[in-house]
Amino acid sequence: MEDESPVWEEESPSSRSTRKIQTRVRADDDEEEESRFVGDPYDDDEAKQLWPHRYFPRQKKGQDNEEEIIQATRHFKQALVDGHVMFDLGDDCYVKVIKDCSNFIDDKRLFLSDVKDDNPLDCLIEKLKIVRMPLEIKILLYILFVSQEKRCATGNARDGSESDSTISCEADLTGNAGGGIFAKEEVTEDKNCLEVMLLDLYSGCGAMSTGLCLGANMSGVKLITKWAVDMNEHACASLKLNHPETQVRNECAEDFLMLLKEWQKLCASVVKLGDGDSAIVQEDEADEESSIDDDDDDDDDDAGEDEGEVFEVEKVLSICYGDPKKIKEGGLYLKLDITACSFAICSFNSKLSAAFLFRFVGRAMGQMKTHGSLSRLWGRQTYGCQTKIKEFVIDGYRSKILPLPGTSDIICGGPPCQGMSGFNRHRNKEDPLADEKNKQLAVYMDIVEFLKPKFVLMENVVDILRFAGGYLGRYALGRLVGMNYQARMGIMPAGAYGLPQFRMRMFMWGARAIEKLPKYPLPTHDVVVRGNAPVEFKSNAVDYDEGNEVELEKKVFLGDAISDLPPVKNDEARDSMAYMGEPKTEFQRFIRLRKDEMPGCSASGLSPHDLFDHRPLKLNEDDYLRVCQVPKEKGASFRNLKGVRVMADNKVEFDPEVERVLLPSGKPLVPDYAMSYIKGYSSKPFGRLWWDQTVPTVVTRAEPHNQVILHPEQDRVLTIRENARLQGFPDYYQLVGPVKQRYIQVGNAVAVPVARALGYSLGLAFTSSCDSAEPVFCLPTKFLALKN
Repeated sequence: MEDESPVWEEESPSSRSTRKIQTRVRADDDEEEESRFVGDPYDDDEAKQLWPHRYFPRQKKGQDNEEEIIQATRHFKQALVDGHVMFDLGDDCYVKVIKDCSNFIDDKRLFLSDVKDDNPLDCLIEKLKIVRMPLEIKILLYILFVSQEKRCATGNARDGSESDSTISCEADLTGNAGGGIFAKEEVTEDKNCLEVMLLDLYSGCGAMSTGLCLGANMSGVKLITKWAVDMNEHACASLKLNHPETQVRNECAEDFLMLLKEWQKLCASVVKLGDGDSAIVQEDEADEESSIDDDDDDDDDDAGEDEGEVFEVEKVLSICYGDPKKIKEGGLYLKLDITACSFAICSFNSKLSAAFLFRFVGRAMGQMKTHGSLSRLWGRQTYGCQTKIKEFVIDGYRSKILPLPGTSDIICGGPPCQGMSGFNRHRNKEDPLADEKNKQLAVYMDIVEFLKPKFVLMENVVDILRFAGGYLGRYALGRLVGMNYQARMGIMPAGAYGLPQFRMRMFMWGARAIEKLPKYPLPTHDVVVRGNAPVEFKSNAVDYDEGNEVELEKKVFLGDAISDLPPVKNDEARDSMAYMGEPKTEFQRFIRLRKDEMPGCSASGLSPHDLFDHRPLKLNEDDYLRVCQVPKEKGASFRNLKGVRVMADNKVEFDPEVERVLLPSGKPLVPDYAMSYIKGYSSKPFGRLWWDQTVPTVVTRAEPHNQVILHPEQDRVLTIRENARLQGFPDYYQLVGPVKQRYIQVGNAVAVPVARALGYSLGLAFTSSCDSAEPVFCLPTKFLALKN
């Protein structure tokens, strides 16, 4: 406790007239009392003189937007915490900031903080005796506002105001990292000359990594998506189509993590792993140390299993961890080219030596795909094929088919946390991570911990900060801090970066101690506000300070984004078509650019592309007839259909004077679910958008039953491409899969302009060309416009 933050009792608003005193913790005389004020209080006059801001006369609420200062009734010099620890005014203490997730941080780690906050007594974890040490010692700084943990500048000097952010960080003040792998890195290398590699986890169709690469390249860093992982096979196909240079893996993140660990063992057994790319292939040495040939005695252990001929492996094609044969038998598998034409299975008992033997026995293993004269199949490890395995590992190591610890510069991703969804009636608020639907957040952090990238960027819905008091968001921040990462959290609406949708999302930066912590780009466009940040995290909203007069670009509306697209019908089935007419707005001119014309893209010499994915979800006959009856006017919905009456309180009911209209199928024109949606107060079912409107958030579904998604002037829902434009996808970005799957890919994506702006910030941080004192910065003029 500091002199500026004495112990006081808070005045109870409900009892000010009687001057009744209550503490911010339990103050009853029962056995549950743990923390309380003790000793004689300050004299009232002395307290008012020392802390006048705590004794202001009562003012009416709403007079200004300033944060309300807690008013006191009395100040004390001592407090008893946990029933036995006595705190005196001026004592140093350890305050728990990350609440329930503080256990992820070592108890010996402290954070220097200039925050003067009001905390209940039970936030005092323990009493400390702080010894002042030379400045060579690591300093940890916690700054209130955009949730950050950040390293202090050399000499313990901090430039600029940090009142707009929540930060935490750690670094040696001499510029060296705090030991381990960090200590071996060269901070003075010319990063502009490097090819920076990104791993996109839970990648979807690749929107986040695409935007990050475009933005980083604009700032002078050649960022490429080297690896991507996602469970959705159609999303993986879309990403591979648009990024053929990327190693795309269609598997769950847990299996990917297990594969990384096994791959590290394989590489360590075949190559001598050094710093960076200084690996030495130890083929000769490996053969000498563990020369096992096909006649090795180890083969005798499995001799009884031989049931047929031995097949020769032409090549190892790929590797995975999991159950690719769908036989509920997980493990490490290799995909093989073999010269024999019969079925075969290989088993593998892994040894940590450099020699591996694969023996193939003539047992049926299920479905096998053929390719030319070769048979390709997944084979599970046990002994066999030393040379081919080594060739595969050596080639794979050199071409970096998988990341190893320290080789991935950036990891980005949005781990799904469906357990916090409001649609989940069985949400676990007491222990959110115990819910299987939330465990991907822990898996994401486990992969970060294993690979130790230079930078981390995690995206998620804002509910991660609302559900269970923001437990999952605090968990993520605590994990990064516990891994010695600087961390910073911000909330950004997509509409503020030039899109006709609001779409507020949380983005959390992480940076290793020797790196610059990336900032958040401030908004470039005015936006129609459709929601607010959680009250407890309102300071994390990325925005300009109140009172600053900033000239922003005009709001982007639906018509600005899609008015140039050719008309299509409900049953449109073409995946590509020609444009009709020229673009009408700057947004349309920009979104139509070829890939090689897009700012930040390194491609060149590409020909003009067609218009892809401009087809809607085909509505069934009943829904189509309903849509045709919805007037083509602003605000129209099912409420405009015959037989619906809107009451004075805005609730709908069936008009008793109108006979209920039936469709040719015999079903009602106005379905019951539309009338009862949100107890009859919603106007969303079969709602029609209008040109001068924005949408709250592009979602993964296109059915019009409970959302406003009808085209302003055509009897259909918005097409895949129209939704993609609302998300900022360039028109050249083509999607793969069934229609509903493509809607899912678009709805799950990170808005590309937001990712692009964050990528620009990443590039500045990577080249150390930014001052990280402030958590936010202004993008270059017209950053999101064609003029770049």
